[in-house]
Amino acid sequence: MSYLLVSPCRNESDYMRITLDSVVNQTIKPDLWVVVDDGSTDATPQVLAEYAEKYPFIKVITRENRGHRSVGPGVIEAFYYGYDQVDVSQFDFICKFDLDLDLPSRYFEILIDRMNKNPRIGTCSGKAYFRDKKSGQLISEKCGDEMSVGMTKFYRRTCFEEIGGFVRQVMWDGIDCHKCRQLGWIAVSWDEPDLQFIHLRPMGSSQKGIFTGRMRHGFGQYFMGTGLIYMTASSVFRMLHPPYFLGGAAMWWGYVKSMLTRQPRFADKALVAFIRHYQWQCLVKGKADATQQLNEQQAVVWQQSHS
Repeated sequence: MSYLLVSPCRNESDYMRITLDSVVNQTIKPDLWVVVDDGSTDATPQVLAEYAEKYPFIKVITRENRGHRSVGPGVIEAFYYGYDQVDVSQFDFICKFDLDLDLPSRYFEILIDRMNKNPRIGTCSGKAYFRDKKSGQLISEKCGDEMSVGMTKFYRRTCFEEIGGFVRQVMWDGIDCHKCRQLGWIAVSWDEPDLQFIHLRPMGSSQKGIFTGRMRHGFGQYFMGTGLIYMTASSVFRMLHPPYFLGGAAMWWGYVKSMLTRQPRFADKALVAFIRHYQWQCLVKGKADATQQLNEQQAVVWQQSHS
C-alpha cells in the first residue's frame, strides 16, 4: 500500500535531522515525501538538500518567503502548495507530517495495517509525548483517542477527499475529525509503545510562547463552534496538566475573548450542530462512551455511501 507524506516547514533545522532520520528508518518508507520549504532563513535548505540527494523518495519544493511564520491557515496553505503539485490518485494514504517529530521505527507500518483491517478508519495516529526540560521524563500531550493528532495526520486518501480536505483556519486539525464522523468514518489515535512519538516542540506552543499558543487554541475552539460549557470543562482538564493552571486558563480566555469581540465562526452550520451534539454527549456520558456510541450509530451512514 502506497503512502505520501507532505511536510510544511519553516526554519526547522533545530529538529529536522532527528525527524528525517526517524522517517528514513521506518520499516515501511513513504513512496514519496514532499517537503515544502516555506521560506526558511536558517540551515533548513542545506539539510533538506543533503537528504534529498541521498534518498530519492524525498522531494523538496521551495515556497517564496512570506516574511513571517503563520500557524494554522499558513501551515495548511504550505501543505496544499506541495499537495497540489502531486498526482495524489496514485497513493492509498496521505499524511500531513511535521518536521519536529521522532517516530518509532514501525509507526507507519502499524497505522497502515490497522487501516487495512478496518476500512472505516479514515484517519489515525499514535500519541505525542514531549520531554520535560527539567526532569527529562516523557510527558503525554493528552490528545483524545477520538482524534488523529495534528502533527501527523495519517489519512486514507478516499476519506480525505470525501471530507473536502483541511479547512484553512486554526482548528483545522479538529474540524477534520468531526467531519469524518459526520460522514461515518472513524477517527482514532492509539497510546501504545510502538505508536508513541516524541514531539520535539510541544503542542500548543507558538513562536511567541506557549501561552499565546494556548490562547490560539481557545480561538480555534470558538471558531469551530464549541459551546462555552464544553470549553470551560476542557480548559479545567488542561489546567491539571503542564503547564499547570495557566495553560488551561489561557485556552479559556482565548475562547472568551473571541466570543466578546465577535470573531468569525465556522460557516458549516450542519457540522457545527453535529459537533455540539457530540460534545454534549461527551459531557453527559464521558468521551469514550459517547465516541463509541456515535461511531456505531454512524456506521449506517458509511455503509450507505460505500455499498
